Amino acid sequence: MRRFTTVLTVLLGVFPLTFGTQFLVAGHTAAPSFGIAEWPTGVAAGYFAVKGIRDIVLGLNLLTLFALGQRRATGILMAITALIPITDMITVFTHGGPAATALGVHGLTALVMLFDAFLLIRERQSAEVLEPVHS
Repeated sequence: MRRFTTVLTVLLGVFPLTFGTQFLVAGHTAAPSFGIAEWPTGVAAGYFAVKGIRDIVLGLNLLTLFALGQRRATGILMAITALIPITDMITVFTHGGPAATALGVHGLTALVMLFDAFLLIRERQSAEVLEPVHS
């Protein structure tokens, strides 16, 4: 199970790096996958840079903490960070986007993040229970 959790955590750290980079480099081509039909143009297209850097920093935070061996802390950060796809899902719903994208992309991402967070936090607690007590 630890190997599964490791792979899942790394993937959840790498995916935002790729999405973020797409939004920074080619926002108009990446934007439709978010789930909102009408995208900003002109100066409002600065949204793409905001979305891009948000995703990149999210991925870097998760991967850095995980690489430092802080599995429990990564789980806690993952649980808190699940608020981002939850908010994205609500944004898609409230701006007339397709329910399939809101639920299938953002909702599913939030569920997977919360599942991974649970596994990371539980894993650490289980390891502490199994360690012998030294007197």
